[in-house]
Amino acid sequence: MEKGKRFRIATLGCRTNQYESQAYRSQLEALGYVEAKEGESADLCIVNTCTVTVGADKDSRQQIRRLVRENPDAQVAVTGCAIERQPEFAKSIDERVVVVSNLEKESLIGRLLPDIESLPEFEIRRFEGHTRAFVKVQDGCNSYCTYCVIPYVRGRSRSRTVAEVVQEVERLVESGYREIVLTGINIGDFDGGAVKARLADLVRAVDEIKGLERLRLSSIDPDEVDEELTGAILGGKRTCPSMHIVLQAGSNLVLKRMNRKYTRQIFIDTCERLRSLVPDFTFTTDIIVGFPGEGERDFEETLEVIAQVRFAKVHMFPYSDRPNTRASSYPMKISPERKRERKERLLRAAELGAYRLREQFLGRQMSVLTEGRMREGWITGHTANFLSVSIESNTLESNELVDVELIENRPDGLIGRLVRKEGRCKLRLLSD
Repeated sequence: MEKGKRFRIATLGCRTNQYESQAYRSQLEALGYVEAKEGESADLCIVNTCTVTVGADKDSRQQIRRLVRENPDAQVAVTGCAIERQPEFAKSIDERVVVVSNLEKESLIGRLLPDIESLPEFEIRRFEGHTRAFVKVQDGCNSYCTYCVIPYVRGRSRSRTVAEVVQEVERLVESGYREIVLTGINIGDFDGGAVKARLADLVRAVDEIKGLERLRLSSIDPDEVDEELTGAILGGKRTCPSMHIVLQAGSNLVLKRMNRKYTRQIFIDTCERLRSLVPDFTFTTDIIVGFPGEGERDFEETLEVIAQVRFAKVHMFPYSDRPNTRASSYPMKISPERKRERKERLLRAAELGAYRLREQFLGRQMSVLTEGRMREGWITGHTANFLSVSIESNTLESNELVDVELIENRPDGLIGRLVRKEGRCKLRLLSD
């Protein structure tokens, strides 16, 4: 045991990275380490990097330099996608830096602490700073979209077994977590690992866990939301009527150049099918603006999809050129000025669509899982269908399930008036 020693973890990028960093935190705490507070030096540091954009690369480098500088006596491990591409950079910063590849992530603590005879499992029992816990069920990607470097730095798709995931979720529920998000690099590729299964099988198995209140899936492609998965989500007792379905572009021409496996119409049909079965079903999505060759009409087609679907939230990314990807060699690059202009137009359209979506829920009574305080006297949370709600209260704590009446729609979300605590989700009645 290393009782009293301190650690620090810097995490960049996706939910999968967040899960992995939490697993490191859990391992170190089981070994007696405590997380260093602001201003305290650490004995061990980990940087879990991201390379999805140029900005992510820059942020990763800054985090490595900062932790090395602020913790002069610490062991330092660097892992993640940015270092997978440029391992020599981390090594050049300081001789203390140990570079751990993505494929070796689960053995990182063992690399740093080789004298520990019995290492804790690489798993999580809580999720620091969150009222919902992300659980990694899959890693890697086989898709090779033309703009994306992730398949090269994460490797081929590989999955955990259903039993492993269920066991971990059960422990999280025992620790008090009410909401679980199943996540991965490309969750649609989930195959059950050593014990073959489909994503729908996993959803059904987790949905049966006693004490769990809400179950969500992280991002998935529209062509992967098949009839079986739809049935598992809509027929579940704890599954939420909301999904993050990836669009990336509303133009078939751009989607083809991206090497996406679906069309604009497949995306729209998927959303309409789910919403026709459960009218309260909502969607969040990812969109890239300024992809090479994206014309004005292509961009307008993306705006049309935003207006038609009315997403609860849009994650927007200006195209970022990634070396060694096919798109990097494409002609007709979009200027930074044009990308900024399209970014602003898209964000305005997304905000308007989300506002109009929320309007239809005014006057309804819905269940909200509280998450945290954004300002004094108010606490925020989300409905089961992922509408952001703020509640005026000085007594509510995070991770409480409450019934609220939705009384006002503001640009940043809904305002809810507390009806009672420990509410049940009203949305499930629509799919009974």
